[in-house]
Amino acid sequence: MSTALTVNSYFNDKVKSIALDNKEGTSTVGVMAVGEYEFGTSQREYMTVVSGALMVKLPSSDSWKVFVKGDTFIVEANQSFQVNVKETTAYLCRYE
Repeated sequence: MSTALTVNSYFNDKVKSIALDNKEGTSTVGVMAVGEYEFGTSQREYMTVVSGALMVKLPSSDSWKVFVKGDTFIVEANQSFQVNVKETTAYLCRYE
């Protein structure tokens, strides 16, 4: 297990996250500024909204769904999904 924290920045610093490894596995905790983003996965991701809200278009859907504080959605490995952020939002992403 690594004790170092890795800071990642995406989309011209509009999305930032800190990666961590612990007994629960690998996770990132981050913040998304207002904007529209598309993310790709290499592992299954469990995304939980910590503060704010995310409007998400999942790979298997043609429609958008809003996830608010406490909500979790899952994106399988090797997929992409779209996110529309209307207010600055914090999230936790756990990888499997």
